[in-house]
Amino acid sequence: MSERAMGQMSLADRLVADSARGNATLEHIDELVDWRPVKQELSRLRGGVMGAAGYPAVPLFKALLLQQWYGLSDPQLEEALGDRISFRRFVGFSMMDSVPDHSTLWRLREALGRSGVAERLFAEIMRQIEASGFILKRGSLIDASLIPSAVNPPAPPADPMPPDADGRPASKLVKSPLDPDAAWTKCERGYVFGYKVHVAMDQTSRIIRRALMTPANVNDSVVADALICGDEQTVYADKAYASKARRARLKAQGIRDGIMQPAHRWYSLSRWMLRRNAIIAQSRGAIEPLFALLKHVHRFARARYRGLPRNRAALQLAAAAMNLKRWATHAPCPA
Repeated sequence: MSERAMGQMSLADRLVADSARGNATLEHIDELVDWRPVKQELSRLRGGVMGAAGYPAVPLFKALLLQQWYGLSDPQLEEALGDRISFRRFVGFSMMDSVPDHSTLWRLREALGRSGVAERLFAEIMRQIEASGFILKRGSLIDASLIPSAVNPPAPPADPMPPDADGRPASKLVKSPLDPDAAWTKCERGYVFGYKVHVAMDQTSRIIRRALMTPANVNDSVVADALICGDEQTVYADKAYASKARRARLKAQGIRDGIMQPAHRWYSLSRWMLRRNAIIAQSRGAIEPLFALLKHVHRFARARYRGLPRNRAALQLAAAAMNLKRWATHAPCPA
């Protein structure tokens, strides 16, 4: 599919550029990122997702990043691209270019979720941040947080949940036809129907190195090994991630074990172990603001969409946007 030429400077663009104030953060991000590998990853998508007018993929992806940073809906993003000069500059549209409508932006995000390209784009941005030396890899903080479904939940399971005829927990059987990927789980504040976000964050830079999403009933420990990068000096996690096999794996890789020790039904923790848990809890507590930012700024107080593929893609876009913002805020300008 052919692409229209975008960003050709006119006299009006030059006059506006001379008088308008730019957005320093957006300009810095644009300078830091090498967009050529991003374009290569986006080329995996079929041309039809770019809309009938043939918008280039990279400007549309940049538009989705703007959506994450500014908490915009698709129609709001379309409107902002039409009248905000800093947005046009970042995306690469001239004053004469028409902007994509909200359905074109929606189709790109859908394609990112179906194809798995969202995960590849997150990995490429992570590769560039790591190559810059911004991530020190002194420690990884891993944790998970529940995200309610975008739809109204079905009737909650009984408490205590009786097993079905095959002995399976009833929570696995109570589904919603509107969001069949979501699941019930029980936490300290009661039952939650939805999904779970699993994150590994670099201790020093606060960069998200791994981000996964599962149904809410998937235990934290199931995906824990996928969150361990293997090149960090220490892994910090709460007692939900404790297992002999995981501690042995960390030891074999030369990674310090910062996983809290759970209490045992047959004996209490020693004073030294309680002190160790307290020290680990203090270190891993730095990941909590990350979840607050994800939920309250990037609109993950509940799931953004229906279905696991769409929400996984949204999580990868949000994590990439958060990483780029932090990188641009704290990294020096390239020479």
